Amino acid sequence: MKITKADGPPKEILTFNNLEVENELNLTPSQVEDVAEIFNTPLTGAYNWDYTVADNRIKKLYELGKELNWNGSIDLNWDYTHPANERLVQADEELPHETLEAYENLTEEEKIEFDRHDTAELLSQFLHGEQGALLVASQLTSCAPTYNAKLYAASQTFDEARHVEVFNRYLQEKIGMHYPINKNLKLLLDKILTDERWDLKFIGMQIIIEGLALAAFQMLKGLSKDPLLTQLLHYVIRDEARHVTFGINYLEEFVTTLSEKEIEERAQFAYEACYLSKERLVSIEVYEHFGWNVEDARQFQLSSEIMQTFQKLLFQRVMPNLKRIGLLTDSIRPKFEKLGILEYEDDASDADIDWADLSRPLFKETAELAP
Repeated sequence: MKITKADGPPKEILTFNNLEVENELNLTPSQVEDVAEIFNTPLTGAYNWDYTVADNRIKKLYELGKELNWNGSIDLNWDYTHPANERLVQADEELPHETLEAYENLTEEEKIEFDRHDTAELLSQFLHGEQGALLVASQLTSCAPTYNAKLYAASQTFDEARHVEVFNRYLQEKIGMHYPINKNLKLLLDKILTDERWDLKFIGMQIIIEGLALAAFQMLKGLSKDPLLTQLLHYVIRDEARHVTFGINYLEEFVTTLSEKEIEERAQFAYEACYLSKERLVSIEVYEHFGWNVEDARQFQLSSEIMQTFQKLLFQRVMPNLKRIGLLTDSIRPKFEKLGILEYEDDASDADIDWADLSRPLFKETAELAP
């Protein structure tokens, strides 16, 4: 075993040439180098000596998690590889780069290569976010005060480990590259992981990051031309829907126990998390790799009506959920309005559980998606 300590995440694209997972699993410890960035957190744990199921909704979500488990190694068709001369994601003028002049000037072959990098960058952020969710869920298992929350957080930890596994395998084996973590996503994960207040971890991860990720997963699933990627996203979406629903149902009651000052602190935290998440959606790494003028591309994204619509659509799941748990306070509402996403506060939230939808048999519906 070799562990190298680093001051921060990699800044360059990592490439993997002709990686076969069967060979990777046969690597010896001397052939593997782990790169670890150490962080410190004032985490306060909590025993629970009651062992009583106080909320049947949370208990039922926990049972569904056990019932709908899946194995990323055998339940996805890894034998399928999408043709190298075809796009992974279908062309869509709603995507920010599609109307950028530098993109329109590319040949079809170059557009396919851009598509692979663009998809790799997006999936890499999913991967990094899922590792963050894995770490946060493990923290919640320790510090959440109730029996229900500990059991569910433990089951979610396993879900997140599975998501890290499949996104990593797809990126390495099917695309052959990892993009570094977006700096705003890293700032948000650091903020959540190093805060001592367990409920802020819930708000940051279950409501903000997972809510945005769920919307992004669904968007990419609708655009994917690779049936393996479509199938992978379908499984992950089923898990994430439970995670977001759990967070809202648990926090909705807990927030009512806080003082006005504590609620305002958490509302401000939610706003800051949304601000960082909105900034994360402006990605320049792929443009930089292709040698385009980065600042021009960034300004194009910021001023593009398509990009603004794209950003707002991702927040349609988050804003009604923040309102449902009581964090759209009078003092914080103007900040969200300035951010351009307050208009979604009255959309449908994820708090009202559709048990029939969450309980659909997992493998029956995914058989149609299998390549």
